[in-house]
Amino acid sequence: MATTEKEIKKSKTASDKVSFTKENYMFWYESMQLMRKFEEKCGQLYGQQKIKGFCHLYIGQEACAAGAVSALKKQDKWITSYRDHAFPLALGSDPKAIMAELMAKRTGISKGKGGSMHIFDKSVNFVGGHGIVGGQIPLGAGLAFAEMYKGEDGLCICFMGDGAVRQGAFHETLNMAMLWKIPVIFVIENNGYAMGTSVQRTSNVIELYTLGEGYDIPSMPVDGMTCEDVHNAVTWAAERARKGEGPSLLEFRTYRYKGHSMSDPAKYRTKEELEEYKSQDPIEKVRATILNNKYATEAELEAIDENIKAKIDESVKFAEESPYPSAEEAYTDVYVDNAYPYIKD
Repeated sequence: MATTEKEIKKSKTASDKVSFTKENYMFWYESMQLMRKFEEKCGQLYGQQKIKGFCHLYIGQEACAAGAVSALKKQDKWITSYRDHAFPLALGSDPKAIMAELMAKRTGISKGKGGSMHIFDKSVNFVGGHGIVGGQIPLGAGLAFAEMYKGEDGLCICFMGDGAVRQGAFHETLNMAMLWKIPVIFVIENNGYAMGTSVQRTSNVIELYTLGEGYDIPSMPVDGMTCEDVHNAVTWAAERARKGEGPSLLEFRTYRYKGHSMSDPAKYRTKEELEEYKSQDPIEKVRATILNNKYATEAELEAIDENIKAKIDESVKFAEESPYPSAEEAYTDVYVDNAYPYIKD
């Protein structure tokens, strides 16, 4: 089931000949390690019941976020589903605020009201974190439409899981986005399973990128376990969007090493399948490239790892020491305008 070169033969883009620099690889390594170690810590804290409710980890899929961040501009908007902790980390959000949100604390990035599935950070243009399957797809197109309407050079990259493409909102949005040439990049993070149901059991169409072709949207599969391929594909799609050519659809073929959520033992897949994908670990790929090209030494990478560990330990301490929201907080942020006529003092 592992992604092969033959399977991604269509993923050549206008940016295939890009030469990646030391800075690219060092960014990818540090970014992906932060995501991985943060998520591993979340798993531990969930087991200790310090994080409660739903919790979906991104372990294994880090190249999808890291490779996309390096390809886009700071003004671009980001939106995704509920497997959302890693994106703001890659974009530069404070890990302390994210960890506090996961523990439902007042100092959380959504004031403790959103939890794991509803992370937001306007300062890095991350617009969620959405718990409704496929609900973020029309919102992503709307964010991109706003950029187009304002005449700005921005776009929106809209992530979704493979299960979301069976939703009607997906097809309605693709139709309108192409009709109006909206600058949106649709990304299907195809990790093989919609919760516990394999892609092969959900539809006759298992080459998910071909769903865009029905709307004449340029679409392609991408090796989502490789930062370079992700970066190239997103660069190509962004160039199209900024030139006014409309949306693109990218199928990132990736894999999650953990279950769908913390409550999922993932018994629907074999150990052999899991090990096959672990052999494609995107962090280890980048690490090998760094060492082979002498961009950094083992000691320097270990220093980065230690710094990340310290950041995560600091985020846990901050979250544990932070207060919970007061009961009155449930009445704030319900309406933008506090003078709304239906609100009584």
